Amino acid sequence: MSDPPLLDVRALATVLRTEDGPVPVVDGVSLSIRRGETLAVVGESGCGKSMLALSLLRLVDPPLAIAGGEVRLDGDDLLALPEARMRSVRGRRIAMVFQEPMTALNPVLTVGEQVDEVIVRHEKASRREARRRTVALFEEVGIPDPARRVDEYPHQLSGGLRQRVVLAIALACGPSLLIADEPTTALDVTIQAQVLDLLRRLQAEREMAVLLITHDLGVVAEVAHRVAVMYAGRIVEEAPVRTLFEAPAHPYTRALFRSMPSVERGRGRLEAIRGTVPAPADWPPGCRFHPRCGEARPECATDVPPLRPWAERAETRVACFARDAADAEAPR
Repeated sequence: MSDPPLLDVRALATVLRTEDGPVPVVDGVSLSIRRGETLAVVGESGCGKSMLALSLLRLVDPPLAIAGGEVRLDGDDLLALPEARMRSVRGRRIAMVFQEPMTALNPVLTVGEQVDEVIVRHEKASRREARRRTVALFEEVGIPDPARRVDEYPHQLSGGLRQRVVLAIALACGPSLLIADEPTTALDVTIQAQVLDLLRRLQAEREMAVLLITHDLGVVAEVAHRVAVMYAGRIVEEAPVRTLFEAPAHPYTRALFRSMPSVERGRGRLEAIRGTVPAPADWPPGCRFHPRCGEARPECATDVPPLRPWAERAETRVACFARDAADAEAPR
């Protein structure tokens, strides 16, 4: 029997409360991550990826609210914990790396003070011990001359070094799960590669699980074990990373691949996905991708396709009536 997942999310729902009633933002999302595994959640901007991450940490404020579901970390339902206990979970058992390190860091405190504070608060360490551990963390994440850098302010560091500081803060208390929200978006290509290499090394050394939020399929190919494709608040496909790249199942996933450069395609014009991701208040009924989909069937406009195994590749789960129809019509 395999070990239970470290993180097990069931039917998570987050809504925006309006005068006209609740508007779903994260709508019935279920996923799981095992220890040492990286699950990437991909999709266009506006699909709900970052809101999913914030919902897992219960960091949504009114008029947003978590409306249902379960988020179990090592068996503990985080949605049922009192806020005081949830504060001890954040930073210690789950940590988050945000996509823009300059806004994640306090400009009036040195970077060392910001790491010290996490260690003192969660680990009840002395200031002297916290500083020793901060210098060691800076060295671990590859910040040169760490004993000097701890006394510098965020504006004195490059974007790559700031992202390493944010990573040091996230790792300060040895979390079992790291949520990384677009961790390389604000960095140039060379620094992106360095940060991804660092993330892989630290994950292997610490045996962390990683939930990677990204729109970049190149990053997914580099670091992920499994991929969940998100569109308009729902998971529409989930598969091992190699399977997803070899045989994407959902029309939205296929459109994402057609819109990215590839060696095989050469210098030809990239194919844009027609239309845009609708706002939550304007999400259509049925399959929410159907207005943009070239394979839509009549039932796509009225019924919600369930996420279920794809007959062609059982390790893939896909929510698509077109795939169901193709499976039914395939010769046996």
